[in-house]
Amino acid sequence: MTADLTPVIDLVGHKGAGPVRAVRPDYVDLMPPCNNACPAGENIQGWLELAQAGKHRAAWEMILRDNPFPAVHGRVCYHLCETSCNRGQLDSAVSIHAVERFLGDMAAEQGWTLPAPPPPSGKRVLVVGGGPSGLAAAYHLARLGHAVELRDAGPLPGGMMHYGIPAYRLPREDLMKEIRGIEALGVRITSNHTVVDLLAEQTEGQFDAVFIAIGAQIGRRIDIPARDAARVFTAINLLHDASTGTAPALGRRVVVYGAGNTAMDAARTARRLGAEEAMVVFIKDRAHMEAHPFEADEALAEGIQIKWLSSIHDIGAEAITIERMELDAEGNAKPTGTFETLSADSVVLALGQQADTGFLRQLSGLVFAPDGTLVVDAGMMTGRAGIFAGGDAVPGARSVTAAVGAGKKAARHIDAWLRGATVAPSLRPPLIGFADLHLPIYAAAPLAVQRELAPSERGDFAETTGGLTEPEAVHEAQRCLSCGNCYECDQCFGACPEQAIVKLGPGKRYAIDFERCTGCSVCFEQCPCHAIEMIAEPKALRA
Repeated sequence: MTADLTPVIDLVGHKGAGPVRAVRPDYVDLMPPCNNACPAGENIQGWLELAQAGKHRAAWEMILRDNPFPAVHGRVCYHLCETSCNRGQLDSAVSIHAVERFLGDMAAEQGWTLPAPPPPSGKRVLVVGGGPSGLAAAYHLARLGHAVELRDAGPLPGGMMHYGIPAYRLPREDLMKEIRGIEALGVRITSNHTVVDLLAEQTEGQFDAVFIAIGAQIGRRIDIPARDAARVFTAINLLHDASTGTAPALGRRVVVYGAGNTAMDAARTARRLGAEEAMVVFIKDRAHMEAHPFEADEALAEGIQIKWLSSIHDIGAEAITIERMELDAEGNAKPTGTFETLSADSVVLALGQQADTGFLRQLSGLVFAPDGTLVVDAGMMTGRAGIFAGGDAVPGARSVTAAVGAGKKAARHIDAWLRGATVAPSLRPPLIGFADLHLPIYAAAPLAVQRELAPSERGDFAETTGGLTEPEAVHEAQRCLSCGNCYECDQCFGACPEQAIVKLGPGKRYAIDFERCTGCSVCFEQCPCHAIEMIAEPKALRA
């Protein structure tokens, strides 16, 4: 991170106080790892700074520049930002998701609303699919002044947020509050509307552009022998039916095949639907599961059993046959020839999902990947001009946060295309790592812990995790180290032996009086967040 400090010897005539200066301090803004890791592109460090100062509405509004779902993300995001947080190497990562949830919940409680959108652009955009990607795109397009209509096949908007994430993780009213905020911007949402002929709908609605954001709502199946009386379901259908109150009778003993996050949700949902026993069967070991570790921990805490290194060989009416597996040196599962019979009234397949893009096959110009997803260019446009795609409809990571980020990106490219322009690439500043920080002044600060319902109290779909109080949220935001960006701690001001650091006032940071500065580097060494670099003296001051 630091510049080459090799002395420069041609500084004749330099006016600085003290020794001839070879290097000088320079205030910089670097990329904090939380911002860098966020799939939605939030300025996490920026809104944490506002939250710790008690400027909660301003913090909420900063989140909404990138993401219309802070209350949702605070509950369901897998917070890659926290995995990357430098504070995790000091004591524990900042609980970013908990602060984000606090801000989203406060906005709903206090009825905060966004400023009115800009004057109409005169352009119309059709969004197909009401999941996180489609809703995010519609939201950002509306904030850019475009008229947006969103059409979704489901009875309620939200897509997998509504029908794939159990209510114990995401209460439906919290989701709908933020969706209603999108509608308040003027986005017209039509539910129970399955798009069959895309070009006809585009022509009839006089839409200038289309964004395809259909979700991956078809559960994958595999060829496992199953007798006629066997009850076999897909996890995605089970979660959907549980959300609508139409879940099938599963029986006393349920086996879920797979070990992703959806498998854990399916097993926990089965218990809430009345199953006395729910077991997850996975072909590999825990180290190779797709679920996040905390998802498996929560399932185990609720009494879900997990049978590792096992493959379903046969499904019967009241039992399944599994084969024990072993891992080879490359981590691949190999059969052992050892079989076991387990009681099971029903089997739930949690083997992934795919998008149904069949209705688009008639459109010329569109290119499909082998898995049926759409191929798009760097601007998220398909092979047909004016038709864009994102979220689960294209190859890539599948999560709520990734989908929201894709919706934002699509909106910006659609807006540029409508204006006959392109999105200019943005330059990302260097990433700031933990080793670049100067943290001797920091002491450990305890993590604000969210309250959890005891496993014995989780008999229904009530939310299992509570939010933070305002003092807890402020405390948690204050744990942010402001990596790579000045937060006016005055360490440089107090450490400078030449009084060369000039305070410019709250929010304006500092300036350097180079008539006094000797380039001694004390300010750089004392800056805890590495917001100062030492750079070579500009050539203009030499000789």
